[in-house]
Amino acid sequence: MKDNLLHHYCIDGVVFSADPANPGLYCVATPIGNLADITLRALKTLASVDLILCEDTRVTRRLLTHYGIRARLEVYNDHSPASLREKLIAHLGEGASIALVSDAGTPLISDPGYRLVTAVRKAGHNVFSIPGANAAVSALSTAGLPTDTFFFTGFLPVKKAARKTRLDELKHVPATLILYESPRRLLLTITDCHDVLGNRQAAVARELTKAFEETVTGTLLELYEDFAARDQIKGEIVILVAPPDEADEENVPDLDTVLKDALSRRTLKDAVAEVTKTTGLARKTVYRRALELRDENSQ
Repeated sequence: MKDNLLHHYCIDGVVFSADPANPGLYCVATPIGNLADITLRALKTLASVDLILCEDTRVTRRLLTHYGIRARLEVYNDHSPASLREKLIAHLGEGASIALVSDAGTPLISDPGYRLVTAVRKAGHNVFSIPGANAAVSALSTAGLPTDTFFFTGFLPVKKAARKTRLDELKHVPATLILYESPRRLLLTITDCHDVLGNRQAAVARELTKAFEETVTGTLLELYEDFAARDQIKGEIVILVAPPDEADEENVPDLDTVLKDALSRRTLKDAVAEVTKTTGLARKTVYRRALELRDENSQ
């Protein structure tokens, strides 16, 4: 697939050349907003590969045009058929170089690519990381919340019940939680975070690296009041929630202890209901452990 010609990219009117890339799949991070937030290595890679896989050719073409890069584009997303992955792997086997980009940020981070990277590695081909912008880490660095340990969970489920169940599973994680959310669901998600996690310190980062970038901090209740008072909410959003308070965690009862006590007095169904209410844990988590304890006792 190589034509042995030098490829080019342009920065501030200065043209640079790049030799054809070595065979393999390149996961290339692209800007999350400001087009200047791209590395020199990323530009060189995008200019030198045989094919660029992207979510939306219009979005990626805008970036490439800004830097004077001419490249062949092909759409790749979570709905792409297995036959496309097989075709791409065949190209790699012929010595092709392929770049994978998302519309914004680092590929595979709440974006398509996992199946492709897995298949490429399984086929024995090289996969290279070309690091760069990432909304979750960018938001974490400016939110003023603990950064020593953090837990990225991406987008929560759209349906309220499933969303609250997922938050319940994250309730006792001793780390700053990082979520992605759309503007239209921001208030709903903040409300559910408050109801399930309590009124913790939190932050909402919006329009990162763009003209109207802002990071709003405060308790979850304060954040709700702030954004509820706005006429409209725009932009891609990152929500960060502080870890649980250590004093609160010390008061959380041990699940096995309370379950064993409840099971000794009640039916499994009633015991699960009682423990779910007293611990605040998700019912399916309590039910699963109750079944395990019952099976252990019956052996």
